[in-house]
Amino acid sequence: MRGDLVIGIDSSTTATKAIAFDRRGRIVAEGRAAVPLSNPKPGWFEQEVDDWTSAVTKALKQLTKKIDASRVAAISISNQRESFAQFDAKGKALRPGTLWLDERAHREVKDIMDELGDDIHVISGKPADVTPCLYRCRWLSTHMPKIWARTVMTAEVHGVLTHFLTGRWATSVSSADPMGLIDIKSYDWSDTLLKAAHLTRAQLPKLYRPGEIMGEVTMEAAKLTGLKAGTPVSAGGGDGQCAGTGVNIFTKGRAYVNLGTAAVSGSYGASYAIDPSFRSLVAVGEEGFSFETAIRTGTFLVNWMVERLFNVNPSKTPTIFKALESEAKTSPIGANGLVLVPYWSGCMTPYWDPAARGVIAGLSGSHSRGDVYRAILEGVALEQAMMTNRVQLATSPITHYAAVGGGSKSDLWCQILADASGRDVKRLDTAEASALGAAMAAAKSAGWYKTIATASAAMSGKPSSTFRPRAKEHRRYQELLAIYTDLWPKLSEWNQRLVNFAAAEKP
Repeated sequence: MRGDLVIGIDSSTTATKAIAFDRRGRIVAEGRAAVPLSNPKPGWFEQEVDDWTSAVTKALKQLTKKIDASRVAAISISNQRESFAQFDAKGKALRPGTLWLDERAHREVKDIMDELGDDIHVISGKPADVTPCLYRCRWLSTHMPKIWARTVMTAEVHGVLTHFLTGRWATSVSSADPMGLIDIKSYDWSDTLLKAAHLTRAQLPKLYRPGEIMGEVTMEAAKLTGLKAGTPVSAGGGDGQCAGTGVNIFTKGRAYVNLGTAAVSGSYGASYAIDPSFRSLVAVGEEGFSFETAIRTGTFLVNWMVERLFNVNPSKTPTIFKALESEAKTSPIGANGLVLVPYWSGCMTPYWDPAARGVIAGLSGSHSRGDVYRAILEGVALEQAMMTNRVQLATSPITHYAAVGGGSKSDLWCQILADASGRDVKRLDTAEASALGAAMAAAKSAGWYKTIATASAAMSGKPSSTFRPRAKEHRRYQELLAIYTDLWPKLSEWNQRLVNFAAAEKP
C-alpha cells in the first residue's frame, strides 16, 4: 500500500468527523457534519440511521475535496458506543436507532439480572446498567414484537458504517463489546447473553479484531464519498477505547482522562479483570482490555452551573470562565467547606445508580461564586481520584494521567486533579483523540506499523504541560477525599427516598 495518509472516522453522538492523518499522527485535513438527536418520549433517545450514513458521507466528501483520495492507505472507524439499530433482509432500517443515552429499559435490567445474576458482569465485564444494548434488545423484543420478528440484522454504529462503506455486515469486537453481548475473555458473542437479548449469532455482524481489514470501499460508496473504490476499511472501535489508544494508553502506569462533556478515564491491561468500580472493555489493540470509569458530568456540569445558576451565557460572555477560574484560585482547598458530588446525570461507576443525583454539601450564606466553582472542579477531581484508586487495586499501578478534552485546558483543574489524586497530570497536545485512535488501527492494517501499540507510540501527541502533585496540598486533599468517599454511601438511601417522593408527584 503506497498511501501516505490514513483516515479516522469519528461518528459521535452529535457530529461525525472524517480526519486524515500522516504517519506522525498530524492532522492533514478534515470534514465534519452534524447528526440530529431525537427525544420522542421521556427517557427515549434516538437517531435516524440515514443520519448516521449521511453524516459520514458529508464529512468524507468534505475531506476528499481537500486531499487526493489515492493517498489514503486505509480507513478505520471510531463511534458512539451502545447505539444500535435493526435491519430487514434488504438492509433497510426498521426503526430509528436507540442511543446510549436511552433509559427505557430499566425494567429489563432488573429482569435479566434476576435471570443471570453476577454472570452478566463476569461474562461481559460490565455491571448491570441501563446503558448496554442487551437490555434495549429485550425491551424491543417485548414492546415492538412485529419489528423484532422482521429483524434480520442488529448492528451498532460501527457495523452500520462498515456496511455502508463495504457492503458487508462486519464490525470491530471493540465496538461491539460495549453492547453487553460479548464474552469478553473470548472476544466473541456470548450465547448466554444473546439468549437473554432474544438474538442469534446470525442476526449480528461478523467480528474482527482492531486493525484487521474488514472489507474495501465499494464503487457505490466511492461515488458518494469521494474515496477510491478498493480502499481498505479496517476495524476500529468504540470512541472511548479509541481515545485511549489515541493518547497511548499502552504506556506503563498511564490512565487517560478525557475532561469532556463527561469525564471518562481508562487504563490498559493485558489480563482480564472485573470490579464494580469500573467497566472492562476490549481495548483498541490486537488484544487486551481497557478498564474504564465514567463521571457522566464533566464540562457539562461546569456549563450547567454557569448558565443555570450564575445566569451567564458563555457564548455572549466568553470571558466568564477566565473570571471564574481567577475567583476559584482565591478559594482554599475544600472551597471553604463545600463538597460537591457530581451526579447530575446519575452515577455509573462506581455505584451504578441511575437515580443518583448531585449534591452540594456545606453551603452557607458566606460562600462566594468562586467557592462554588472551585467545588465543581474539586468534586470531579475527587470522584476521579476515588475511582482511580479502586481501579489500581484491582488491576495495576496507575502513576499518571494523560489529560485531553476541553476541561484539560484549565491549568487550575489539572493542578487540582494532580493534588487530589497524588498523580502527575500530563496535558497532551493530542487533538481528536478518538479519530486518531481509529487512524492508528488503520495505520497498522496499512502496514505502517507492526502493532497498534507501536502505531500509538509513534503517532500520539506529547505532553505540552505536566502538573505535579504538591506534597502539602496532596495531604490536605487526602483528608478531603476521606470525607468525600464517605458522603455518597451515607446519602444514597436518603436520595432514593427523595427520588421516590418526587416521582409520586408526577401525573
